[in-house]
Amino acid sequence: MPHPQRWLAASALSLAMAGPALAAWPERPITLIVPASPGGTTDIAARLIADKLATKLGQQVIVENRAGAAGIIGAQTLARAKPDGYTVLMGNIGPNAINYALYKTLPYKPADFAPVTLVISVPNVLVVNEASPAHSVADLLALARRDPGKVSFGSSGSGQSPHLSAELFKQRAGIGGTHVPYKGAGPAVAALLGQQFTFMIDNLPSSMPYIQSGKLRALAVTSARRLAELPDVPTMAEAGVPDMVVTAWFGLVAPAGTPATVVDTLYAATRDVVRSPDIAERFRAMGGQAGGNTPAEFAAFIDQERTRWKQIVDAAGIAQEQ
Repeated sequence: MPHPQRWLAASALSLAMAGPALAAWPERPITLIVPASPGGTTDIAARLIADKLATKLGQQVIVENRAGAAGIIGAQTLARAKPDGYTVLMGNIGPNAINYALYKTLPYKPADFAPVTLVISVPNVLVVNEASPAHSVADLLALARRDPGKVSFGSSGSGQSPHLSAELFKQRAGIGGTHVPYKGAGPAVAALLGQQFTFMIDNLPSSMPYIQSGKLRALAVTSARRLAELPDVPTMAEAGVPDMVVTAWFGLVAPAGTPATVVDTLYAATRDVVRSPDIAERFRAMGGQAGGNTPAEFAAFIDQERTRWKQIVDAAGIAQEQ
C-alpha cells in the first residue's frame, strides 16, 4: 500500500498539472453560432453580448451565422463540434424545443447539448404592412374569413417561434392561411415590408424598429400584459384571441461533454453580461427580459418547453419530414 504522504504528494502534483489546463480556458477565440440570418432576434442578441463576453473571458467571441432549415443547420454544426468550449450556439425555442415535435427525424437530439444559460426572452408581435387594410386583429380576422385563399403569413423558418405562433393564432382564431418560411427574421421582415404576405407574428426585437418608424403596424402582442414600449398595442386576449401567450427565448448552449468548469465559467460570464445595466436596458428597449439562470435551471426550462410545444404541434397536425 502506498505511503499516505507519498499518495498525497502525488495527488497534489496531478491536481497541479491538471489545474492550469482547465484554468487556461479560453486560450483562443470562441465561435458563437447563430442558427439564422442576420437581422433577427437570435442574431441581435448574439451580437449585443459578443463584445462584452469577449472582455469578460479575455478572448474574442466571433459571431458566425449558419442559417437555414429552421435552425437545424446551426444546431447540427454545434452537435458535431468538439466539446471544448470554443464553439457555442445561440440556441432558441425553434431548434432546441419546437423542432423535436415538428420534424419526425432530426440530425441531433436533446442529449447532444449542454445548456449554459438563458440570454433573453421576448414576446412576439402580430404585424402587418402599413398599407394593409387591417388596423386591428378584428380587421385581420374579417379579412381572413372573407377571402381565406388570399391570406398568407411569413416566418423566420419552419419550426421557429413566429411559425408556431401563427399556427397557434390560426387555431385560436379559427382561420386559415398559407405559411411562407424564410431563412431568418431579417429576410421575413424585409418581405413583409415588400408586401409579400399578409401578416407575421414576429419576435418583437426584429420588428420593433419598423413599428416605431411606421412601416409596420402592430396589431397585438403575445405577452400576458401590455408592453411599456408599445402601450397602445393590445394583448392577444384583449384583441379577442384567448390563450395566446407566447414567449420566445434565446440562450447559450454548448456541445454535450463540454467540461463542467468551462460551462460554469461561460455561464458566470454570460450572466454578468446580460444582467449588466446597459445590456439589460438594451433588452428592455427591445421588449425583452434578460436571462442569466443557471445551467441546471436552463436545462429544466428547455425540457418544459419541448413538452409544451409538442402538445401545440400535435394539436395543429403539422409534423413533417425533415
